Amino acid sequence: MLKSCIFQNSKPVSALLKPGLKCFNFHTSSISNQVELTPANLIPSNSGQIRHMLSLEDYTPAEIFNLVEKAALFKRICTTPNDIRSASEKEAVGWLKRADSLPILTGKTLAMIFKKRSTRTRVATETSMSLLGGHPMFLGSQDIQLGVNESLLDTSKVISSMTDGIMARVDSHSEILELAKYSRVPVINALSDESHPTQILADMLTLHEVFGKPGQSVQESLSNLLVTYIGDANNMLYEFLLAFPKCGMKLAISTPAKYSVPTARISKALSDAKDSVTLHDSPVSAIKDSRAIITDTWISMGQESEKKQRLIDFQGYCIDANMIQAGNPSKDWVFMHCLPRKQEEVSDQVFYSDRSVVFQEAENRKWTIMATIHSLLA
Repeated sequence: MLKSCIFQNSKPVSALLKPGLKCFNFHTSSISNQVELTPANLIPSNSGQIRHMLSLEDYTPAEIFNLVEKAALFKRICTTPNDIRSASEKEAVGWLKRADSLPILTGKTLAMIFKKRSTRTRVATETSMSLLGGHPMFLGSQDIQLGVNESLLDTSKVISSMTDGIMARVDSHSEILELAKYSRVPVINALSDESHPTQILADMLTLHEVFGKPGQSVQESLSNLLVTYIGDANNMLYEFLLAFPKCGMKLAISTPAKYSVPTARISKALSDAKDSVTLHDSPVSAIKDSRAIITDTWISMGQESEKKQRLIDFQGYCIDANMIQAGNPSKDWVFMHCLPRKQEEVSDQVFYSDRSVVFQEAENRKWTIMATIHSLLA
């Protein structure tokens, strides 16, 4: 056992720092009496009290709407000069400061563990953390020992002991779960093979901005909104299924036969909201009456070896003007893509058209990540 020494006014600090100073009484005999540690013993005692963002499955509709509302508010107050801000916006500026008027996250650090390349997520996280007064610490795959000489368990224990939050971009979803399991601080999923929560929040903010009427809440503007997803059954679609139905939105899906949505994921979505999801054999039929047409990459990072076969399998899934016209979407339809985009997924004519909101969607990554960090770390 350890017995702390008590520093009183007997010696100067310089004397206390001399080699050999005995500040602790260490009884080695106590070590032999300890129970052998296992990973289960290393889970933080307050783990049940830490709020992570691993997937929107873990958030209620009200919590999701609140995050998007907060993101919209932060976007307004950060892009609007103070002299023309509304009274409520001026009041909200106080949310970004501590009682001593310093930025709300002054002195706090967010570790960014990124095993994969990133443009939008990295820039959005670093700039939003800086806006909140904190320090974003980027830890790429070449910067730390993770995956080389150190396990996820050890990495989580070490990094969470020195920082105030972790943003992680990983391969398998099991990795983000492992990081969160042993972390002392909130963990935010910046992307895994099954989930991409901050991207879906950005999509919801974009849809609210496009289709919302003055004075409408996010919930009101998104209620019964029909969205079409065309392409690969991947982490984007999985997260849509976890968030859209329970938030009162409808989702029409068309994927190639070889890349169908797992039945369990459809069943989960339908259990959240009956008749909220429809599956279609062709992209054209999925587009009918849709207000937002969304696609994503056909070849995710790590699937490069499958590219040749996937390009064959996804023939007929490139979103172009002919497909959209044949599908007869709503008159006010928009196109969305989380980026980066490849030309085989969507034509230039659609991607760069006035119906495309892809760059507005990309910018909104910043505001929804800022809202998430503020909610979990402030």
